[in-house]
Amino acid sequence: MKKDIRAYGYDRLKEEMEALGEKPFRAKQVYEWLHVKLADDFDEMTNLSKALREKLKEEYVILPVKMLERQISQIDGTNKFLFQLYDGNVVESVLMRYKHGNSVCRMGCAFCASTIGGLQRNLSSSEMLGQIYQIQKITQERVSNVVVMGTGEPLDNYDNAVKFIRMLSDEHGLNISQRNITLSTCGIVPRMRQLADEGF
Repeated sequence: MKKDIRAYGYDRLKEEMEALGEKPFRAKQVYEWLHVKLADDFDEMTNLSKALREKLKEEYVILPVKMLERQISQIDGTNKFLFQLYDGNVVESVLMRYKHGNSVCRMGCAFCASTIGGLQRNLSSSEMLGQIYQIQKITQERVSNVVVMGTGEPLDNYDNAVKFIRMLSDEHGLNISQRNITLSTCGIVPRMRQLADEGF
């Protein structure tokens, strides 16, 4: 099975590139394509040789996050997105515009109906990132704030949630300030303590 390349943090991607026999600077180029230029396909990575792009296609996959539907509120311009993941599951994201910036949220509010189907599975870090990236690409606006909450408990998906926050705030990627990222929990105390020790 091909590896999910968007799930690799910057340092891990360097190790992957070295394992492929590539120079470390290639990791910077690939990471920028994935997390700054928001490429969905290896063929978009035009400053990489064709041979390297083919090698990447053989070893890795960029898991798709495909927009199925978009609703825009006539009242306040809030955008609600329905995205399909690689396995056919669907997730909702909401873009809210405020004076201080644009926020993306995955909430369980009654008006969103995000909890009707119940929890199917946890999201990978790359699927979480993919939602943010698709919203930026679709709206052509920078997302400056992110709220992680809703169907499922983020701290029950601890490793992916922490990886998502680290990659979203990575200086090599979108570099969203950790002060602008909110993780909401119903209160899993051991995980809250572990999160406090992460050094964010």
